[in-house]
Amino acid sequence: MVTLRKKFTIASVEEQLNHILMIKKFLESIPPLHQALTACKSPLLLKIRDICDPSVSGPILLSIKTIIEEDVTVMSSPLDMRNARTFAVKAGISGMLDVARQTYRELTEEIHLHVQDVEKDVGMPIAVKFDNGRKYWLSVKNVDRDAGQIPAVFINVVGKKSGIECQTMQLMKLNGRLTDTSNEIVARSDAIIQDLITMLRGSAAQLFRLCESVALLDMVASFAHLAILRDYVRPDFRGTFALKAARHPILDKILYEDFVPNDYYASEQNCFHIVTGCNMAGKSTYIRAAAMLQIMAQVGSFVPATYASFSLIHNIFARVSVCDILEANLSTFSVEMREMAFILRNVDDKSLVIIDELGRGTGTQDGLAMAIAMSEALIQSKAFVWFATHFVDLVHVLGERPGVVSLHLASERRTSDDGVPQLAMLYKAKQGTVDTTEHYGIELARSIGFSEEFTRRAEEVANDIRRRREKNQRNSEARNVLARRKLVLNLYETLKQAAEHGDDAILPGYLKSLQEEFILRMNELSVSSST
Repeated sequence: MVTLRKKFTIASVEEQLNHILMIKKFLESIPPLHQALTACKSPLLLKIRDICDPSVSGPILLSIKTIIEEDVTVMSSPLDMRNARTFAVKAGISGMLDVARQTYRELTEEIHLHVQDVEKDVGMPIAVKFDNGRKYWLSVKNVDRDAGQIPAVFINVVGKKSGIECQTMQLMKLNGRLTDTSNEIVARSDAIIQDLITMLRGSAAQLFRLCESVALLDMVASFAHLAILRDYVRPDFRGTFALKAARHPILDKILYEDFVPNDYYASEQNCFHIVTGCNMAGKSTYIRAAAMLQIMAQVGSFVPATYASFSLIHNIFARVSVCDILEANLSTFSVEMREMAFILRNVDDKSLVIIDELGRGTGTQDGLAMAIAMSEALIQSKAFVWFATHFVDLVHVLGERPGVVSLHLASERRTSDDGVPQLAMLYKAKQGTVDTTEHYGIELARSIGFSEEFTRRAEEVANDIRRRREKNQRNSEARNVLARRKLVLNLYETLKQAAEHGDDAILPGYLKSLQEEFILRMNELSVSSST
């Protein structure tokens, strides 16, 4: 409709005619929509109602109905679509077009009379079918092709479970004549349709406004329907990312009551979240849900949670896939580094970043070193970051830095009734890092059927490596200083939130418990530094 046609083809004429029929159907739905919005009080809905006034759409629809038949609409079956294209333009506008359509009717009737004659001759019930490839063809039920029951008049026979599909020589001739007539009708309709399209292009601005308004209304109605159906909550925008019992919007629809909700909290003093956990614990789902809920809130949708508060974000960055790009000669690690370089160049304190398993495409030491260096840059940016990783050392190095929060997706060991060890995923985010002494990867391998000899040897190697690492670890005064600073900053953040949103009735007791917890943790750090 908007672009000019390069050359005349039957297919292009049919496509433009279908576009006109769709515009006609769209404009016919505007008056009922305007009537439905009469009682609305929302400024947005009132604006949509004004744009959808029948005085705007009525003249455009009238000009279409002057040319196009009233009862012609967009069809789905091939035969209905062909008939709609054939009789779309009103009779009386072009004499030659009317003559061609009369020929089309006569040929169609002749085809059905021919089928009736064949049905009498062969003594079998025959159904007439149509598709774009074969045009008209015959369907005959209960015919055994292998038993030689097929009459000689049938050609192009295709065997099916319930019978055969075929044609006759006369039917193919009639199909050819009918196709030529149909093409002539489409060609003669084209001149009339082109004049109508030129007129519609002059009303393009009004049509665009109508389309945008209806699309916006459709989006708002979808948001409302989903919010009611799934018990979503209206989000606040208070500068803090805080979600209570939040759910992944897609998995919530698939799993519904079986999905395990999680809490989220991010602020200026708690901006970098390191998420650890065993394989299949739900780390990727957890961090992706944060980004998806942020997007939903900022486009105006309610979100799946019992409480939701967001900070306005200008950029969302995601580094989640792990794959190489062969056509660009890039390995997995090269792709990771290129994407992370882009993120680090553009990230700021108005950004949200999710990173899933950075550094897996190279050696363990190099991967960990790059992950630590990039994490430090992200911490300095003050962006809200969720970093899912198996590098537990990342927590050991960065865990005491101001702004860093350590989380893990919990799981637990269980034994089935027949004594088979199992690893049960709880899918619940908890404070702290995953327990590396549990060897969750080995437990997962054991639960899916690896031999005990193999897993026992793997466990011995893992324990030996862990003992060597613990022997070399030393507590440092610098780490304790960082831990104290983090405690003070977290206390400041908590007091700020309590002052802004706390209940005066319970505030004294809460502050007392907060003071006791702060003193206790400071004493623990003092004892740790002296030993």
